[in-house]
Amino acid sequence: MSYAKQFTALDDLLSSSRALWQVKAFEAEALPWQEEFPRLAELLWQLDDEELDSLDSDSIALHARLAPALEADLAARGIIWPLSLLKTLAAGLAPSDLAHADFAEHSADEACAGLSESELGHFSAHIKGRKWQQILAFAARVTPSDDEILEWCAGKGHLGRLLAKGQSRTVVSLEWQQGLCEAGSQFAHQWQLPQRFVCGDALSESAQQLLKCEQQAVALHACGELHLSLLRGAAKAKTRALAVAPCCYHLISDSHYQPLSSLAQKSQLLLSKHDLQLPLQRSVIANAKARALRLKEVGWRLGFDSLQRDVIGSSHYLPIPAVKQSQLSGSFREFCAWAAEQKQVKLPEQWDEEHYLDKGFERQCMTRRIDLAAHLFREALELWLLLDRVCFLQEQGYEVSLGAFCDLKVTPRNGLILARLPSC
Repeated sequence: MSYAKQFTALDDLLSSSRALWQVKAFEAEALPWQEEFPRLAELLWQLDDEELDSLDSDSIALHARLAPALEADLAARGIIWPLSLLKTLAAGLAPSDLAHADFAEHSADEACAGLSESELGHFSAHIKGRKWQQILAFAARVTPSDDEILEWCAGKGHLGRLLAKGQSRTVVSLEWQQGLCEAGSQFAHQWQLPQRFVCGDALSESAQQLLKCEQQAVALHACGELHLSLLRGAAKAKTRALAVAPCCYHLISDSHYQPLSSLAQKSQLLLSKHDLQLPLQRSVIANAKARALRLKEVGWRLGFDSLQRDVIGSSHYLPIPAVKQSQLSGSFREFCAWAAEQKQVKLPEQWDEEHYLDKGFERQCMTRRIDLAAHLFREALELWLLLDRVCFLQEQGYEVSLGAFCDLKVTPRNGLILARLPSC
């Protein structure tokens, strides 16, 4: 199936299922779709807290548990959704998807071919294990050539440095933080690498001028608008080759997502920044203590929200600032007094602490189930976003391949777009 057809199928699924995933759980006081999907609602209320956490961290298990109830609800209404797509996507993108002959994978050893074991140790020093694994896996997907490499949103230039040494390539590393540029430049000078740092804003016109034809642009986890800027600029400059792993889709300059491809521009979906965070939502809590604190915090936040709604006559969730762990060691009444002060809400002298605390934890149980149903679609929405980028590049004349550059355990943001112009 072509990328365009994949996008269309996903768009149909996501458009028809918006009631389940395009929701703000903290705004709700009941399951917003309960009447439409009664069997799904019943199943979710049967799940205990431990099973909720287990399913939330395992998309394959989540689909297997919830899909039958969802299918039954749809069948009762005579509706057919291509839910088989969700089952396929639950496993995530596969590295084999990038196995196109034009985008052959190189081993991590090949990516580091120019480094001795001791040099490799110096290159990976002070880089956390999983980040170094990501860099190695990404570098293995960058096709060797004589073209200059432009490293977009480079940080200290770890990826560019590895490519400069391993592939004997000239590298220009763009990074907006002066301190990171200086640290990267010092390392490049120490190792006599052909790596030059440019301190600048990736969203600026001067950054766009760095893009040129005889070039291979790479971006490992450039957030939201930053990688969108690269894709638009590279297409305009006819940059010969691209390797881009997107991240943090919600970090955009507009209030809603502005699609790149003509195909996505025809979609009925209107995605807010909140919607764009859905692919990033996966429960990975280190231990029982951290989990208990998180549940307590959410319960208290929602308890205060219920209180402020009654006090000021509102029907909307009132977000409060980040909560310190120490603030959860006092009483719920003290927490509400702090939150009210932060949001300039005048609380009455007397209010029923136990009532609102209970209400907060009732809403916490409900919001977790709203979120779990929405999480059925997180991979589908992420693939929709990736395919918008892929289709845009194809419309600009690029040959494109989409797949994973590493295992999900290394990073859940493992999608990689490889693109190349047949001629420049």
